[in-house]
Amino acid sequence: MARIADLLGNQPTLSFEFFPPADEVAAKQLDDTLDELTGLAPSFVSVTCGVGGDGHDRTRDIVTDICRNRPFPAMAHLTCVGHTQQGVAALLDDYAAAGVANILALAGDPPDGSAISGDFRYASELVEVLRTHPAGFSVGVAAHPEVHPRSADRASDRRHLAAKLNEADFAITQFFFNPADYTRLCNELADLGCRQPVIPGVMPVIWPKSIRRYAAMNGSTIPEKLFSDLEALSGQERVSAAAESAAELSQSLIEAGAPGIHLYTLNRPEASTLIAEVLSDQGPR
Repeated sequence: MARIADLLGNQPTLSFEFFPPADEVAAKQLDDTLDELTGLAPSFVSVTCGVGGDGHDRTRDIVTDICRNRPFPAMAHLTCVGHTQQGVAALLDDYAAAGVANILALAGDPPDGSAISGDFRYASELVEVLRTHPAGFSVGVAAHPEVHPRSADRASDRRHLAAKLNEADFAITQFFFNPADYTRLCNELADLGCRQPVIPGVMPVIWPKSIRRYAAMNGSTIPEKLFSDLEALSGQERVSAAAESAAELSQSLIEAGAPGIHLYTLNRPEASTLIAEVLSDQGPR
C-alpha cells in the first residue's frame, strides 16, 4: 500500500477524512460516500477515532477494510488518550499485518477536558514509537495554523510543532478559513529549519452550527459573514455555496504552494464532489 510521504511533491494531492459510524445506518452512509468519492481517485483517505480515545478498534477495522478493498491507501488516526505502551504496540502490529502503511499521530482530546490519561501525553511520544516499529510506517502529525488551543504562546507552539514535525513525514492541519494563516505557519516553520510538507485541512461549512462548535474547541477563527450567509441558506443551496467557498480557499492554498488539500467530509460526499470538480477544472492533480 502506498506511503503518503511518497505521494507528496509531484503534484497536489486530494484526500478525504471520515469518522467511524455510530450505527448501521451511519455505516451504510459511509459506504455510500466511499463509493461516490472513489470515483474521484483520491490520493488517500484518513479515518478518525472518537473523543477520549474511544473507537480505535472501529478505526482499525474501517482502515483495514479500505486498504484491502479500495484503490487508495487509508491512514489511521492514533491518539495518546487512554493508551498503554502495550496497547499501542499491539494495534500497530495489527495495522502492519493488514498492510496499513500510514498513521497520523495525535495527542487527542479527553472526553471531559481533563488531563490525558494513559502512558502517552504528547503526539511526539507516539511518533517515537512509530519510528521504531519494523513496519516502517509513513507518519503524519497535526498542525494548528492559528496555534494549538492548549499552547502557552505562538513561539513555543511553533517550536514544539517544528520539533515534532521534523521527526515525522508530514503534517495535516486543523481546519481554518484564512489562507494567510497557512502561509504564516509554513514561514514560521521554515524559519525554525522545518521544511516537511504541511497539508492544509479544509472544512466545507455544510452545517454551520456544528462547525462553530468544532471551531470553538480547536481555536479556529470563524468568518462571520460566510457563516451567516450560509446559515441563511438550506439544502442543496447551502451545500453548493459551502463547496464554492471551500474550493476557493483550496485553490488559494494550492497557489500558495500547499502540497495538497485534505477535505473534512463529515461522511457526506456532496460538497467534496463539488470541490473536487472545481479543483479539477482549475488544473491537473
